[in-house]
Amino acid sequence: MSDSKEMSKKSRSASKNVDKRHELKEDELNPVWFKPVMFGFMIVGLLWIVLYYVTSSTLALPIPPLGQNNIFVGFGLILVGFLMTTRWK
Repeated sequence: MSDSKEMSKKSRSASKNVDKRHELKEDELNPVWFKPVMFGFMIVGLLWIVLYYVTSSTLALPIPPLGQNNIFVGFGLILVGFLMTTRWK
């Protein structure tokens, strides 16, 4: 008889722990906009660098006065996206 009581106590405490973990996970989830913004930074940074390399011989786009510093802008955007991945849950 005591074994069945101990088993029921263990199962109840286990279910409470699972419920607490489930509640915590819902609170810790990222907002809906987080992933699109994160991937957006990475893609925009990559496009920035590709656009600079493709047009560097003729137009020097995306921002001509920056010249070679356009590479730093592109890598900075990519870095922001990668830093956001550390907060992705």
